Amino acid sequence: MVLMRNELWQYLVPTAIIDSDHQQVIAYAYLQTRDAGDDPTAKAVALYYAVRDNIWYTPYYPFYLPEHYRASNVLQSGKGYCVSKASLLCALGRACDIPSRVGFADVKNHLATRQLLDYLGSDLFVYHGFVEFYLDDKWVKATPAFNAALCQRHQTVPLEFNGHEDSVFQAYNQDQKRFMEYVSDHGVFTDIPVDAIVTAWRKTYTDTRVDQWIRQFDKNKGRSGRDFEKEDVVRA
Repeated sequence: MVLMRNELWQYLVPTAIIDSDHQQVIAYAYLQTRDAGDDPTAKAVALYYAVRDNIWYTPYYPFYLPEHYRASNVLQSGKGYCVSKASLLCALGRACDIPSRVGFADVKNHLATRQLLDYLGSDLFVYHGFVEFYLDDKWVKATPAFNAALCQRHQTVPLEFNGHEDSVFQAYNQDQKRFMEYVSDHGVFTDIPVDAIVTAWRKTYTDTRVDQWIRQFDKNKGRSGRDFEKEDVVRA
């Protein structure tokens, strides 16, 4: 169904978290789309690859306060986990006048690191985040979580995005082993639902683990002390 401009306004305006009006976000959006002309699809594709590969993926990123997801903060840090990266991509889209929103799903990770699975106590990643752009009169999913270098290490083809088809996690890796399995859908939002994310984490990973993670981040000023790049890849 084609949506009118007045129905899309909520996906174009900045929020306190998706701060698409921040000067650094605007400047970065312009920089990454300078060769895309006036084509919204070309701009969305350029923004996708900028966030996918220039913002380094790490699952060990602060998660419990709104500022942890603020797009300008993620851009300045140069790293984040899936929801952090989705927040930034959403903000960049809005900065380019592309209607953009965030979506969430629970995914079962069949390809992770031994240390991460021990850390979570589960292979279920709750409230995995992605972006939906409104392009050519339809919503198109874009998943910028895993940068190309990380995918290479995990023997998984990086997710591509052409602006016409949904870009979602692959079910299998290059060795035809299970990679990601979508378990449940939490819908789409105009902003990052921080409270819902933290509540879901507590329910899935336990209060004890989540409180421990928060204490560690607070003690280390936002750093976990873990290096995802050096961990042992576990393949199902």
